[in-house]
Amino acid sequence: MPTVYVTGHRNPDTDAIASAIGYAELKRRLDPKLDWIPVRLSNINAQTRWVLEQSHSPEPELLPHVLLRATDVMETEFPSIDAEEPVRQAGLAMSQANLDVVPVIGDEGALVGVVTSRALARSYIRESRQSSALREATYVEAVREVLDGELITGDNRQLSGRVWVHSMDAETGSAVSEGDVVVVGDRTDAQRLCIELGAGLLVLSNDSRPDAKTVSLAEKHGTAMIVSPLDSYVSGRMITLAVPCRALMEADPLVCEADELISDVSEQVREVHYGAAVVIDSRRRPIGLITRSDLVDPPRRRVLLVDHAEQSQSVTGVEQAEIVEILDHHHVGSIETHVPVLATFDPVGSTSTLVVERFRQNGMEPSSATAKTLLGAVVSDTVILNSPTATERDRAVVAYLERVLDLDAREFGREMFEATADVSGLTAEEIITRDAKSYQTAAGQPIRIAQVEVVGQSLMDRKDELLEAMEEERSKQQLHVFALMITDVLDQNTQLLVAGDVAPVARAFGKEATDSVIDLPDVMSRKKQVAPELLEAM
Repeated sequence: MPTVYVTGHRNPDTDAIASAIGYAELKRRLDPKLDWIPVRLSNINAQTRWVLEQSHSPEPELLPHVLLRATDVMETEFPSIDAEEPVRQAGLAMSQANLDVVPVIGDEGALVGVVTSRALARSYIRESRQSSALREATYVEAVREVLDGELITGDNRQLSGRVWVHSMDAETGSAVSEGDVVVVGDRTDAQRLCIELGAGLLVLSNDSRPDAKTVSLAEKHGTAMIVSPLDSYVSGRMITLAVPCRALMEADPLVCEADELISDVSEQVREVHYGAAVVIDSRRRPIGLITRSDLVDPPRRRVLLVDHAEQSQSVTGVEQAEIVEILDHHHVGSIETHVPVLATFDPVGSTSTLVVERFRQNGMEPSSATAKTLLGAVVSDTVILNSPTATERDRAVVAYLERVLDLDAREFGREMFEATADVSGLTAEEIITRDAKSYQTAAGQPIRIAQVEVVGQSLMDRKDELLEAMEEERSKQQLHVFALMITDVLDQNTQLLVAGDVAPVARAFGKEATDSVIDLPDVMSRKKQVAPELLEAM
């Protein structure tokens, strides 16, 4: 089933995670032919973890990137062959699968090599005036199998000599020696001569049947006898195909793991003569095959973006992915798509509001766990509907979820903020990076605005430590300005800490900065009250 990853932005907040979970659930119901998987791009914060725990929702899996991997292009239906099986079986497998290579497996199914069409050609289509010989020891039963013949006498002895087609009169003599394999027709005298010379196996072509005396002589000398339905030439040629695959295999084939990037293996696949890489698991068992044809216009990984539309905030490799949809409540971002896609940029307080509305528009109700997760996101993004970004649509969604869940949303939100506002256990670096968003001014200057929601003013006691961490991050990322909003959700005000050029930031709000801190009463929203002011002023 094709996979679509539903993902929020990097450094995800509760809305990014909840909207991914909720929209993936809705999409699974509307389009069950696709596997819609909610994912996260980094670790979740304390508030999101609290919401997921309260709603008994599992944490989305981590998606490190959407660059093409071996598992995205590999063929999963392909032949493999045991190292002890005859080479003929490898050739048949390659022919039936239209491949130039077949993996060879040993104990417990582990890859030990590959047999290639080139190896077969070099071994069996070459000019030589020497007598044919078995390249590797094989067994009587393997020869009987490739000939589709009948064992008349003898046991499954090992064979390792030369291969002869005896066409001369018995009186002329023969170079057959001990342990050789000899193909002979219906001439009894020649059959008996080869047995007396010590042949290990006598193959009677064209369904020739030995008489009782010849069988008795073979038993006496320990010579095995097989009746072949094929003529002498074909029988002799087929016998050499009875050697085990390990005799012709390449013991050091090109391999890769399922999560290995295609960009890291594609050049090697193109250069290796058999044009393929075997994909192996942790126990070296082959689980896939990548051929040159698989690298021609491979399918992109599919993603659905929620709560963002900025390439810098999205999953690594998004420029190489197929974006199937964008659902966001921010401004139109910098994401570029290869083909037109459905994109919604709707000015409400939370992307989760849009997700709930989509459920209702389709006559569906989110599961109880998802409903509570979405409620946590809406009250988080709108600061319990106190943010200037909160709209009547957000209020309507909150009222609807209150009825569905039979709880008080304001009490739920207050409990959420009080339970997760304590950041005393976090380092300064963790505080300034866990919910940070990057922007670019009209002049092309990069700025970053982080926000941490607290209850009370205790975090301001760490002002110097936070400013130092911000300055280090600003220098490392070459930012023009790094601003941190410390927002008291109950008192509804923000202390803005600024690293970098403080003066234009202060002018943007008509305020004075004191020790790189700007007091912003009634300011709650980064998206609506801080980011626009900074971008316009700078």
